[in-house]
Amino acid sequence: MDGFAYANLYTMDLPPPAPRWGGFPPYYFVGGNNDPTLIPCELLAEAAASVLRREGASLAIYNLGQGPQGYPPLRDFVASKLAARRSMHCTRDDVAITSGSGQGIDMVCKLLTARGDTIIVEGYSYGGAISKFRKMGLNIVGAPLDDDGIRMDALEDILKDLKAKGVSAKFIYTIPTIQNPTGSIMPLERRQALLRLAKTYGVPIFEDECYADLIWAWDAPPALYALDPTQVIHIGSFSKSLAPALRVGYLVAEWSALSLLIALKGDSGTGAVDQMVVAEYFSRFYDDHIKRLSTALEGKLDVMEEALRREFGVSVETFRPKGGIFLWLKLPDAVDVRKLIAPAAKAGLVFNAGPEWACDADAAKSYLRLCFAMPSTEVIEDGVRTLARVCFEETGIPVRSANLENATR
Repeated sequence: MDGFAYANLYTMDLPPPAPRWGGFPPYYFVGGNNDPTLIPCELLAEAAASVLRREGASLAIYNLGQGPQGYPPLRDFVASKLAARRSMHCTRDDVAITSGSGQGIDMVCKLLTARGDTIIVEGYSYGGAISKFRKMGLNIVGAPLDDDGIRMDALEDILKDLKAKGVSAKFIYTIPTIQNPTGSIMPLERRQALLRLAKTYGVPIFEDECYADLIWAWDAPPALYALDPTQVIHIGSFSKSLAPALRVGYLVAEWSALSLLIALKGDSGTGAVDQMVVAEYFSRFYDDHIKRLSTALEGKLDVMEEALRREFGVSVETFRPKGGIFLWLKLPDAVDVRKLIAPAAKAGLVFNAGPEWACDADAAKSYLRLCFAMPSTEVIEDGVRTLARVCFEETGIPVRSANLENATR
């Protein structure tokens, strides 16, 4: 019997079909996964049992019968964490819980943009956000970066040029604290300059602090929202600080914007059990957990950087992050990392190619991003060795690996 002809009914501009899941390859250096050995399974089980015994009956009602902003104890925790860590003065009333930070990006775009609008994005930025912006039909203007984030001279030129053309950017999307993918932290003076420029040109700031919990040393300047809540919408996530499979993020904004963002959320509530467990666990163990996780992640970063130096020598430039779970690196200009994707995958290794994390793909052709959080130290070392071998076989680079002269192809 012939199947129904669905293919004749599909809408236009669909993404490529998803492959069937076949498991992780041996060397998996993509995505925002964390270290499975650092998930506090027993404490999470205790937190779940405790909160469900106490409040489980409320699962009978959408949003636990407490409104669409999210579980109040979790919103209280978010407000207290942001006050202590990011100098943000807000209450539960300023916080909405989202299904990961990705939903927050969708909500802000729905609030502020329409197809054809222009936005300003850091030249290297979160690939998931860039992809969303493009699918929404937004015109992306990339702002050049240096070691401290967006260059203010370049941003001012962009804003002047847009104004001269009669174009007003709908927002400036920035990751000022543990920038993704570069791992930088924007200094206070530059944050203040960014706010001044944005106010002068009447452009709101969309601040993404998905990685701000994972800073090696707690010396980051206040969040942009803390410096001026009137012109900043702030999002964050528990995906990296606890577990990505717990789809819990948050959004902070003044009520005039937040009330509309909540109306745009478009679901029946973020997973209630997830919210309850995160609140129960982190209200007791946040500081200890973050310290343990950050220490372990920094140790893995050290292993990855040493492996890259050993296998690539002077053929690699790494940009050591100040926190987070990714290392951004550059190979010689002659290397186009896009040509390494297929042979690396054949060797069991996947990585994030730089062009996927850049507004100008060709300008990032020699860059790539490696996640050091999920793989073990042994897998990191073997994986970097495999990457160097594949790179040499395809490009002749690196000439030397592990202090040995590579054989001529």
